[in-house]
Amino acid sequence: MAMEIPIFPLGTVLFPGGRLPLRIFEPRYVEMTKACIRDNSLFGVALIVGGFEVGTPAVPAKVGCTARITDWEVPNPGLFTLNTRGESIFRLIDRRTQPDGLIIGTVELIDPPDPTGVPERYAPLQQLLGDLIKELGEENFAQPTRFDDAAWVASRLAELLPIAPERKQKLLEATRPLAMLADVETLLRQLRDDRP
Repeated sequence: MAMEIPIFPLGTVLFPGGRLPLRIFEPRYVEMTKACIRDNSLFGVALIVGGFEVGTPAVPAKVGCTARITDWEVPNPGLFTLNTRGESIFRLIDRRTQPDGLIIGTVELIDPPDPTGVPERYAPLQQLLGDLIKELGEENFAQPTRFDDAAWVASRLAELLPIAPERKQKLLEATRPLAMLADVETLLRQLRDDRP
């Protein structure tokens, strides 16, 4: 089923269950934020594939993730600091740009994969994620933690990997949790092998 949501093109990739803090100051996004808070509605985060975050509307990737504002502050008039949480992956069917520069996308939500356990061979990835969460602070991760869910473990590690956004985008577009875990494992091995 298609729905219309505002699209926020960013230089980062948001995953379902992920936490994304944002600083909103451009008028088009301030108005979007006010509407999302008022209606408790979603907006879409999509990786920029052309253009820039500020100024002329950027070209968003065809696959993104819906975001919901979980809390906000207004430190100055016209400035919001937000905490948002990723919910559902979407496919962008069509888009139009409003006169104020806000992109409105017609999107189709992609059904989440069935819950998949984490096979024993990926136990080191669970351990690594647990260590990272302890080190970085649980407050920096959306709760509750789901270490027994392959998609959740793969998504949290994908967020933390020091890799190009385009590679994270490929992980977001992976539809099978175990394939995503395998890709994360491969990327981790490559990063380890590349270290001087």
